[in-house]
Amino acid sequence: MNHKEQAEQILEAIGGKENLSAATHCVTRLRLALHDEGIVDQEKLNNIDAVKGSFSTNGQFQIVVGQGTVDKVYKELVALAGIGESSKEEVKEASSQKMNPLQRAIKTLADIFIPILPAIVTAGLLLGINNILTAPGIFWDEQSVIDVYPQWSDIANMIIIIANTAFTFLPGLIGWSAVKKFGGSPILGIVMGLILVHPELLNAWAYGEAVKEGTVPTWNLFGWEIEKIGYQGQVLPVLVASYVLTKIEVFMRKRVPDSIQLLVVGPVALLVTGFLTFLFIGPVTFAIGNAITDGLVSIFDNFAALGGLIYGALYGVLVITGMHHTFLAVDIQLIGSTGTTFLWPMLALSNIAQGSAAFAIMLASRDEKLRGLGLSSGVSAWLGITEPALFGVNLRFKYPFIIAISSSAIAGLYISARGVLANSIGVGGVPGIFSIVSDYWFDFIIGMVIVIVLPLVGTYLYAKRQKDV
Repeated sequence: MNHKEQAEQILEAIGGKENLSAATHCVTRLRLALHDEGIVDQEKLNNIDAVKGSFSTNGQFQIVVGQGTVDKVYKELVALAGIGESSKEEVKEASSQKMNPLQRAIKTLADIFIPILPAIVTAGLLLGINNILTAPGIFWDEQSVIDVYPQWSDIANMIIIIANTAFTFLPGLIGWSAVKKFGGSPILGIVMGLILVHPELLNAWAYGEAVKEGTVPTWNLFGWEIEKIGYQGQVLPVLVASYVLTKIEVFMRKRVPDSIQLLVVGPVALLVTGFLTFLFIGPVTFAIGNAITDGLVSIFDNFAALGGLIYGALYGVLVITGMHHTFLAVDIQLIGSTGTTFLWPMLALSNIAQGSAAFAIMLASRDEKLRGLGLSSGVSAWLGITEPALFGVNLRFKYPFIIAISSSAIAGLYISARGVLANSIGVGGVPGIFSIVSDYWFDFIIGMVIVIVLPLVGTYLYAKRQKDV
């Protein structure tokens, strides 16, 4: 492959170097900040040999090129455009200028939660392994693996400690990522998050029982009774506290002499933010978070099938807009408050449906490039990354996307009606079954069959009828 020639064709298809503001790349994609995405010649772009698909998200125009090739094409592209290489942060900054307030808010949430996602997904997979060892009824009636083989019990106990750490100290992870995003010192964010789960505080999961028994510990600040509770599994308290902490830190760093910043800025910022959090931020956001959780649980308790139908259909649409990142915070909040989530299983099935539709295009197409794209993007979607399948295949032909979201709606209706729950957030695709509560494995497998068979058969038959692939 002539990488310079491919870069020339890509540059021409996106509107020339005048339309390119900044460019970077990841493992498989060119990530571009364009002045006007409307002038991109999508048909010309799709016909370039190196291009396996393209899509726009969060103000960035991303072109799927492939591992091992993308860096070579990128170097030729920036040389031809004369813009120089940019960092991901610089491209994000250039892209954010075109976003409206809602898009910026969604992007902020995404930038906070995506960096901690590996820890959460890893914890989810390990919890799945623990479930296999400890859940009764999987291999034997009313007995678990550790009941039959007690020598495995300590191994299971070690696994659960390793797996639970990310959720136990979740505010520390969020604090680090949020303060880093807001422009403060990440180490202070970690400390702020850990303050909220200090062992001296009443565990948030024991709060409800303590309220019933009237045993909630309190601080007495000159006659003002403040509940002495932690915020384990909570999202909103640490997000707001991190924002306040950063604002105080940045304000002080501009005004305190460099010689005494180490002695003044950190201690004052943490102390003030800590008091504000325990006095105001924590109680208010704790109530808001619980109200959101109770509202969602109530809706799905009373209208489970309808809720599953709607969410199953809409999740693929949310991915297009980037709004799906907001539901990561909701899933974490649900797990923190109730120990399980009913939303995440539908996410996993939606991803599988998009992958199945891409596989169908691969089977129906005679075009070698499209077949290769269908295979690679389908595998990616089945492993939880749907953007290549969505933007490279399904939205390109429209009907695969429609069939996929219709199938995921049916599957969502079924598993919601059956009350399927996940212990944690795992890999949002076929391996996602390991994050499902073992009692619901059979129902989740039926959901998987729905989102594998319906999009595969439906898209294949329609593609053969259309003869457009």
